[in-house]
Amino acid sequence: MTTRAKPSPRERLLEAAATLTYRDGVGVGVEALCKAARVSKRSMYQLFDSKDELLAASLERRTSAYAAALLPAADDGRSPRERILHVFEQVEAQSGAPEFYGCPFLAAQIELKDQSHPASRVAHGAKENLTAFFRAEAEQGGASDPGLLARQLSLVFDGGSARAGIGADRLTGLLAPMVIILLDAAGVR
Repeated sequence: MTTRAKPSPRERLLEAAATLTYRDGVGVGVEALCKAARVSKRSMYQLFDSKDELLAASLERRTSAYAAALLPAADDGRSPRERILHVFEQVEAQSGAPEFYGCPFLAAQIELKDQSHPASRVAHGAKENLTAFFRAEAEQGGASDPGLLARQLSLVFDGGSARAGIGADRLTGLLAPMVIILLDAAGVR
């Protein structure tokens, strides 16, 4: 029988920040974060200079897992069109979960407003990476204007995940038809 190592106070804070800010928003207090992580405020401030730094580190930590849950594996043999549709199939599937509150990076940017906030910069980078993925796939697929298509796809992604995140709409069967129209109009194979 192997015993798992107990998560460090830093790991517990990062996890608490990810969970609470996704569910309750970035305005969650330091007290709540420390209580959920079972860490004193003093320890938190020894590990992170500020709550802002903790939020940024928490978002940074989830970027690769978030991308892995959305994006297809590199060189998976599918066409660019199928790879783009895969992203929307994933967000559609994820949006059905009761604990789905939309894209955590978009939510952070909307709540923070300040583009220079450390967490906002991390979130902006994550959103730029998704748009860059769309652009690269659009170029591979022969899109007439890959940059425009990438921006349109990002808009559909953000709008769909935001509406589902606030419970205003169900995404099942909604995103793929819109994306197909955009892909067809841009000539993506």
